[in-house]
Amino acid sequence: MISVDALDLKMLAALQDDGRLTNQQLADIAGLSASQCSRRRMRLEQEKVIAGYHADLAGEALGFNVIAFIHITLATHSPDNAKRFRALVNRVDAIQEAYSLTGDADYLLKAVLRDLKSLSDIVNNVLMPHQSVAHVRSSIVLDRLKESTRLPLKELAR
Repeated sequence: MISVDALDLKMLAALQDDGRLTNQQLADIAGLSASQCSRRRMRLEQEKVIAGYHADLAGEALGFNVIAFIHITLATHSPDNAKRFRALVNRVDAIQEAYSLTGDADYLLKAVLRDLKSLSDIVNNVLMPHQSVAHVRSSIVLDRLKESTRLPLKELAR
């Protein structure tokens, strides 16, 4: 963990709101000169605090109307089997997020899909037949209550 001060936090909060801010706009928000702001921003990028910049696409506007969470239990718990499963997950574009878990399931996947047929295809033709997978259970999202990638930066100011 790197050390960030109040000015860094102000910059990071502003960039979480709008990653397209120019250096001058960010400097104005943080109360810094443009050159000071640029140096701080470069340091935050080099230290991977700012992991990147991207466009936040609206999936529903593009026809991705189904979000599913898929619980996976592995057939065996060996390093090779886990490696095969991780490789599978990385090949499937519809899987946006994948987590290794404690508890009943070994992994939790978040998939964004166009329709239920696409979910069926991933479950029945990709995941279930894979030699690393023993059990698949999926849940379809009915309503999204909150979605955010924002970090709780106020916690760092304490």
